[in-house]
Amino acid sequence: MLLKIIDRYIIAKFLGAFVFTVLLFAAVAVSIDLSERIDDFLEHNAPFWGVITGYYLNFIPFIIFFLSPLFIFIAVIFFTSRLASRSEIIAILASGVSFYRLLFVPYLIASVILVALQLYANHFFVPNANKKRFDFEDMYVKKKTGSTNKNVHMQIAPDTYIYVETFNNRDSTGRNFTLEKIANKQLSYKLSAKNIAWKDSTKSWQLNNYLAHSFNGLKETVRHGDKTDTAFNLKPADFQKKVNLKEAMTTPELAVFIEEEKVKGAPFIEFYQVERYRRTAVPFATFILTIIGFSIASRKVRGGIGLHLFAGIAISSAYVLLLQFATTFATNGNLSPMLSVWLPNLLFGVFSVVLLLRAPK
Repeated sequence: MLLKIIDRYIIAKFLGAFVFTVLLFAAVAVSIDLSERIDDFLEHNAPFWGVITGYYLNFIPFIIFFLSPLFIFIAVIFFTSRLASRSEIIAILASGVSFYRLLFVPYLIASVILVALQLYANHFFVPNANKKRFDFEDMYVKKKTGSTNKNVHMQIAPDTYIYVETFNNRDSTGRNFTLEKIANKQLSYKLSAKNIAWKDSTKSWQLNNYLAHSFNGLKETVRHGDKTDTAFNLKPADFQKKVNLKEAMTTPELAVFIEEEKVKGAPFIEFYQVERYRRTAVPFATFILTIIGFSIASRKVRGGIGLHLFAGIAISSAYVLLLQFATTFATNGNLSPMLSVWLPNLLFGVFSVVLLLRAPK
């Protein structure tokens, strides 16, 4: 289907309104964030260009695509209300263009462009930007924790746990290491070592002054030695994981990480699964929110753009809030991570169909 002049006009208006909304909210977000962090930047002598290129050029993509449903919905409401207030929609419909063609051709094409942009950003661009932003925060905003981790407890496999009193991230060495295996709620194996060191050439750990206990009922077997090499499901990088790690991994990296954590039997995998599914579900909400926005704003009302914008902000905020509630149910309840992320889309999808059928045509 060849695009008509009116199609190109509406697509340009849609995308232009989106860019305008993004720039406006990004400026507000940067101003608020800067007011909160400027003392930290000054205290740690953060370079001016470093703040711009290392932090804010990576912060802006995060805030844009995190709130993209809000921005897209406001953009649709804004420019569609202007078309309606100037009676342009009435003129388009009077020229023979059907209500549904007006929605499903120019609006849908613009939505496809934005969905593709969001998918790429959520899965690849924003995580890489977050990595750079977190590195800058570690250097100039947050208190440095140094290169040594202390009193590390970690689950590395189902019913297998390790403890390290201190671990040096620079040379991948640790002191006072303990590994314990549990079987039938009882200790079945315990391995301790005075020192451990990662051997990158063999991808294994060297244990010094080690002592191993094996338990079989009331029988105990003890083995000890000065040095031994062994391998288990633990890498030096596991000691460097951060709380916001999921936001700094691309989706392929996140998928590998989730599988590794499943093998370990680690808890709270739902947090990472929700993040993985959210990166796809939120962009597809663009289609739903576009239909809702068009159905609301295409009608010329006495309140004009102001009334439509109020409704747009309220509905898009409700979507973001519902998404957060659903995420909480997935991580703290029994709701499937995939279902929890797609549930707002399903509910708002039904709402969009109802509005579309009731919209004046």
